[in-house]
Amino acid sequence: MATGINARNKKIMADIFEKLIKNQGPLGQHRERAHGYFAFPKLDGEIGNRMKFRGKDMIVWSLNNYLGLANHPEVRKADADATADYGLATPMGARMMSGNSNYHEQLEAELAAFEQKEDSILMNYGYQGIMSAIDALCGRHDVIVYDAESHACIIDGLRLHPGHRYVFKHNDVEDCDKQLERATALIEKQKTGGILVITEGVFGMAGDQGKLKEIVALKGKYDFRLLVDDAHGFGTLGETGAGAGEEQGCQDGIDLYFSTFAKSMASIGAFMAGPKVIIDYIRYNIRSQIFAKSLPMPFVIGNLKRLELLRNHRELKDKLWSNARKLQEGLKARGFDIGKTDSVVTPIYMKGGVPEATAMVMDLRENYRIFCSIVVYPVIPKGHIIYRLIPTAVHTDTDIEETLKAFTETKEKLDAGHYKVELIPDMAG
Repeated sequence: MATGINARNKKIMADIFEKLIKNQGPLGQHRERAHGYFAFPKLDGEIGNRMKFRGKDMIVWSLNNYLGLANHPEVRKADADATADYGLATPMGARMMSGNSNYHEQLEAELAAFEQKEDSILMNYGYQGIMSAIDALCGRHDVIVYDAESHACIIDGLRLHPGHRYVFKHNDVEDCDKQLERATALIEKQKTGGILVITEGVFGMAGDQGKLKEIVALKGKYDFRLLVDDAHGFGTLGETGAGAGEEQGCQDGIDLYFSTFAKSMASIGAFMAGPKVIIDYIRYNIRSQIFAKSLPMPFVIGNLKRLELLRNHRELKDKLWSNARKLQEGLKARGFDIGKTDSVVTPIYMKGGVPEATAMVMDLRENYRIFCSIVVYPVIPKGHIIYRLIPTAVHTDTDIEETLKAFTETKEKLDAGHYKVELIPDMAG
């Protein structure tokens, strides 16, 4: 009997590996031609404005090293000293069990004060941190209202949410109002639950700031809490660098402020700041931290040094913005479409397919020595290309001038059809 059941199952049950081999996914299907060049490239040398790619010097516009702290001498010394003193194992264990330290608590206190919040909690990674925080905050009767262009970490956090969620059109406050009305009606019908609105301080692809001030104003009409992911705003926006809330004058209206250390701090880790009682709740209920090893001491001490430099050396942010304005104004003067960015993130919008985009990338890298990130279908609609340039405090006027020249010339080639190819060039290796 058992043999017969197994035989029937074999006829109807697919091998999960066979399914994956047949369909490698929208990006994976190009891996044989793209790996090591268009995807998973390897940059060599000291992190900075110029690095090596396949042995060639490149002007690099693809690193989120906004303030240039990655190779700042004080940062390198703090990292090295902490590693020598503690190694990468200390503290050993999850923070709740055996992995806490005075340095962890000091960093949390300094981050909270910087963001004008009562308390903050450290997280090992931004992506897993905000996903797990959403899971901890919201139950099955709660409703989440979120921006349509929220980062993947937020979308994946929403996948964990067992309750209702309503999406509003990107940065459309009127539509946010409508979704809050729907959410409020559902809560009233259920007679239980609450509402969490999630948006971003700066949207990392387009560079536009979230409509934080306008969303905060909706609190006069609806009852909800606001969570803001400000990964690209922390350290780059606001008078002190405290982010998009400070920039827009509505920091008090942000209930939970989240950012990663992977951008302006050029490090590893993340944090969420807010009311002490809520941060304490997250601290005792966030699964990604309760069941994970504590952030190693060199990262914690290194991040303390980075935060000190961020707070006390505003000239780093000033230099970043000087470079960003020169780059953005130069592109606009040459007729490029950079969208609605009001941050240092600099997108360049063009028309073309995936094969054309890859041919253009090759020309930029091989002949102009420009290395930057490109986004194509399926991330964005077919027929469109987005280059995303990330200016930093360590870029130079020469870098900007050479880059503007390169994009002007390659755009002319794109418009003239010189990059039309049938297939993605085979550059794997």
